[in-house]
Amino acid sequence: MPQTRPVTYLGAPLDVTGLPEGWTARAPDEGDLPDVVALLAADRSPGDKPVDVPGVTANLVGMGSWTRRQVVVRDPGRRLTGWAVVHDRAAGRTSVEVVVGPGDDAERAARPLLAWVDATAAMVAALRHQPRTQLDANPPAQDVRLQAWLAEAGYTQVRRWLQMRRSVTPADRTLATDPAPRPGVHVRRVREHPSGLPVAADVQTVHQVLEESFVDHFNSYRESFGEFVERLREDPWHRWDHWWIATLDTEDGPQPGGVLISSVSPPDAAGRYGSYIDYIGVHRRARGRGVAKALLRTVIADTAERERHWVGLEVDADSPTGADGLYLSLGWQTEHVTQSWHRDVPAAPVG
Repeated sequence: MPQTRPVTYLGAPLDVTGLPEGWTARAPDEGDLPDVVALLAADRSPGDKPVDVPGVTANLVGMGSWTRRQVVVRDPGRRLTGWAVVHDRAAGRTSVEVVVGPGDDAERAARPLLAWVDATAAMVAALRHQPRTQLDANPPAQDVRLQAWLAEAGYTQVRRWLQMRRSVTPADRTLATDPAPRPGVHVRRVREHPSGLPVAADVQTVHQVLEESFVDHFNSYRESFGEFVERLREDPWHRWDHWWIATLDTEDGPQPGGVLISSVSPPDAAGRYGSYIDYIGVHRRARGRGVAKALLRTVIADTAERERHWVGLEVDADSPTGADGLYLSLGWQTEHVTQSWHRDVPAAPVG
C-alpha cells in the first residue's frame, strides 16, 4: 500500500499522497543540500551551466525559503528522487518547480509531487484570501518528460522564452557614452547612502516604472513594493549598485523613462562571471526615444568595467512587439529556450 508522511505548514497538514511503499516525504533541511545539488546536476543537459549552489542554498534553507514551501522525496534506500517547490510569488501568482531523478523511478515521484503542488498552492491562495491562484512552471524546451507530466496534470503551455547571452570584452567599457544616448535621455545609477543602501525614493521609482511599463505585457500582474524588494533581496547574486534609472528631459523637468535591474551571473564552467538583466522596463511616455538601448549599453559597459565576460537576459519569444530584435541588434544570441506552463487552482476550503 502507498505510504505518506505528513508535511505541515502553518498548522495545515499536507501529505504527498501516492508515493510507493517505503518512500518518504518531508520539508528539506541543510542536510539535504548536497543531494538536491546532485539531483539538479543530473537533470542538466550537456553544455548547461553548473548548478548555482549559492542560489539553491538561498532557496532551500536561506532567505529564499521564507516565501517557498518545499518537499523532498526519498526512496527506501534514502536516495533523493524528487524535490518540489511552491513559491508564493504574489497575490494570485505561484511559481512552481518539480525536479525528479533519472530512470523509471522518476515517474513514481513526479505525479505525487505535482499533486502536492496543487494542494500546497491552494492553501497559499487561501492564506492570501484569494479565490484561486495561477501556477507557473518553466521547463526547458527540451525537457519533454516534464512537459508530458505537466500536461497530464492539467497545465497548458502558454509561452516560450529565449535565454540570451552577449559576450563582453574590454572594448565595451566605452559603450555607455559612445555612442551617446539620444538628446534628453540620461542614465544614472540608483543613488546610495553612505551605508551602501539605496535611496528609498529611487527604489520606489524603479518599482513604479516597472509596474507601469509591464501593464500591457503578457500575463502582467501587480506585485506590491514589499514583495518586489524582498524577492530581489532573496537572491544571493543581487547587488544594489546594479540598478539603473533613465530620465527624460521634459517641459515639467526630468521624468523617469526607464529602469534596469541587473545582478551578478554565477560563474560558468570556466569559472568566469557575468552580469544578468533581471528587469528592463521602458515607460510608455519614453518609448521610441532610445531609452532601452541607452540602458542596455550602460549595463554592457558596467559589465566590462567589472571585468566580467557576458550579459544574460530572458525575453518573450512570442511577444508581438518583437522585443528580441533589439537584443539581436546589440549582439545578444539565444543559448536555449524555456517554456511557461500554467494551471489555475481554486483556493483550499477554509475551516
